[in-house]
Amino acid sequence: MALASVEKSRRSTAELLTGGAVLCVLAAMLAATVLDKGQKTDSVGYRLNADFGHIDGLDVGSDVRLAGVTVGTVVAETVDPKTYKAHVTFTVRPDIRLSDDTAAIITSDSLLGGKYIALSPGGDDTNLKPGATVTQTQGSISLEQLLSKFIFSVTDTLTRASKDTPHGGPATPGADLPTH
Repeated sequence: MALASVEKSRRSTAELLTGGAVLCVLAAMLAATVLDKGQKTDSVGYRLNADFGHIDGLDVGSDVRLAGVTVGTVVAETVDPKTYKAHVTFTVRPDIRLSDDTAAIITSDSLLGGKYIALSPGGDDTNLKPGATVTQTQGSISLEQLLSKFIFSVTDTLTRASKDTPHGGPATPGADLPTH
């Protein structure tokens, strides 16, 4: 009996140590993720500003991309109390020079993916200076709004179709013909 008790005690100690090691690894991974996100916002480059109607899902630390390549990050988001628009400050790598007519568009990686700012350069000969504001912008499109419009459109179409059929029933060819 004493041997079984010692063996059970060793196994309990080993399980406790293994569980503690797993928790330490998870805590280290969480700390690395938090620290990495904090470092991402301190990217090198010059700052630009843009005002958007909606920035749903865009966060500080989100990417700024040009032709699909990450060239900067979002560093600040505020609301302009006069216009009620979202004011976004972001960085762009110093080797990237953008024309004055560059557009900033908030888009997403996928249907449920994170948002980022896509830059679309124009053809103007003058370039944006550090601290300038990008005037051509397009805010994010809300997935909920798109689904709501789609559902309303489908129900509206079905309602109109049922009003167009005789007796409010389904439209079947030959339904009103007499039978012999």
